[in-house]
Amino acid sequence: MPPDLSVLTALPVQRREPLKVVSAWDLTIPYQEFRAQHLMPPALAAQLPDRPTRHRTYIVVNQKGGAGKTTTTMELAAVWTAMGYTVRVIDSDHQASLSGWLQPLYPEDVAPKDRRELTDVFYGRCSLDEATYYTRYQNLYVVPSTEELALVDLDPRVGKDTALRKAIAASQAPIDITIIDAPPALGKLSVNGLTAADEALVPLKVGALDERGLGKLHRTIRAVQEETNPGLVVRATFLTAWKRSEYAREVAERVRADYPEAAVFTIRESVKAAEAPKHFEPVRLFEPTGTTAADYDQAGRMLLHPKEDTA
Repeated sequence: MPPDLSVLTALPVQRREPLKVVSAWDLTIPYQEFRAQHLMPPALAAQLPDRPTRHRTYIVVNQKGGAGKTTTTMELAAVWTAMGYTVRVIDSDHQASLSGWLQPLYPEDVAPKDRRELTDVFYGRCSLDEATYYTRYQNLYVVPSTEELALVDLDPRVGKDTALRKAIAASQAPIDITIIDAPPALGKLSVNGLTAADEALVPLKVGALDERGLGKLHRTIRAVQEETNPGLVVRATFLTAWKRSEYAREVAERVRADYPEAAVFTIRESVKAAEAPKHFEPVRLFEPTGTTAADYDQAGRMLLHPKEDTA
């Protein structure tokens, strides 16, 4: 039995003063005078209007914990839902942070032991649609996970890198956008997500960047592109918890060099935004006037145009 849809919250459209968008970093400016900016490569800016925007799958991926994956997943889902899309997020992390944040609305007539999650999909116990649940927000759905999902990375019986891609392809739900929140490891779950995705989004916490980890992620993405998903593109990187510094600018330049085809979005640090998961709300609801919500909102709108009614 579905929940009472009349009590679901509609995520609001947000309009804030946008950050400046540039096509290249001006490295001649002293870092003390550098301002937060979004970078959009000219080739990508020309390509975005002509590519399909619906029925796309994104993966938010970085093997380093604390990079901002779950926040990036949540905020982009909120932006795109507010823009008119129907969004499904897949919690592919056994820590289940996204599931706890979104709090799936399980049917009252289904016992807890009969609730489905992503592990059930990998083991063939249910379809992806059967593991998809309402959340408290209109047109935003979640495939939850639990600690049991960690078994997928360890169990040799679950060995196909294409399992999640096939599950998404078999879905009959009227979903426009799927976002996979990857785990903080480059194992079977992350490779499944990369193989299933059309586009990869890479969040990087500027103050805790692991150069070696960044190199490993880069090699994993390129390996997936060569072996299991040649259509995968790195669409954007997100510099999370951004504060003005020479190091922040060095990180931005390193990311631009590694992924010249991708946009680089600057997500300014906000202490209050970090409290949003404790209140089970997207940042755009918990701190709607803050810089974090504004920066994600602008990034989401740069990546996708508002949904067109094709009925």
